[in-house]
Order: sequence, then structure tokens, then C-alpha cells
Amino acid sequence: MSNSEATFLYVDDDPLSRDVLQILLHKVMGFSQIEFFEHSNNFVERVQALPAVPSIIFLDIEVRPHNGYEMLALLRDIPTYQEVPIIAVTAQVMAADVDKLRETGFTGLIGKPIDNRLFPQFVNQILQGQAVWHIS
Repeated sequence: MSNSEATFLYVDDDPLSRDVLQILLHKVMGFSQIEFFEHSNNFVERVQALPAVPSIIFLDIEVRPHNGYEMLALLRDIPTYQEVPIIAVTAQVMAADVDKLRETGFTGLIGKPIDNRLFPQFVNQILQGQAVWHIS
């Protein structure tokens, strides 16, 4: 998949986290189709209004009103989103959390703070269908 074809959605209420992902995906990696949600209000309606099904969805776990687990469940109930890689992005990570993320159906995990050096490699791995479980 070329950089012009891949699309992304990132849901995070932290402006700095959104800025970091914007810089890494757009300026460092050259992707141009990136959507950001700063909250999870009207989540399903907003997802269904996207111009394309994202190649990767990044979900912060501590978003409101729907947290990352709830957004994951809502996405997996939509047939076209059942196979989309959905990656948890969170700072609250312990071994039990990783197990819970796996059990609930997340495709992977990228811990915060995001490692700027490794993130491009992680995105490429996910786009190639590989799982990424990285704790910062």
C-alpha cells in the first residue's frame, strides 16, 4: 500500500498526542489521509461519515464519553470494520492491561509516549498485516 492510499483515524482528547501523530504520519512518513477525532461523541455516526474506511485506527483508551474499549466494540459491530487493524494508544500499560487489550480484540498496542524513532516501523508493520505490541 503506497503512502497516497493508506488512510488513518486517530481518536484522542489530548491535543499534543494528536499533533505528534500528525507530524509522524504526515511530515515524517508522507501520509496525507489522516482523520482526527478529539472526543468520542457521536462516534459511530462520525466514523460512518469518513470518506474511506481507515487502513489503521488508533484509539486512545482514556477518551470520553466512550473509552477505547467501548469504541472498539462499536467498530467491531460494523461489518466493514471487523477486519480493520485497531491499535490501542495509551500511557496506562501494565502486563494485565496488555492481556485485556488482546482479549477484547485490539490488533495491537503502541504505548505513550510514542517513540518517534520506532513509530514509522510500527505503522509499516501494521500495514503489512503484522501485529505490534509495544510498551514505551
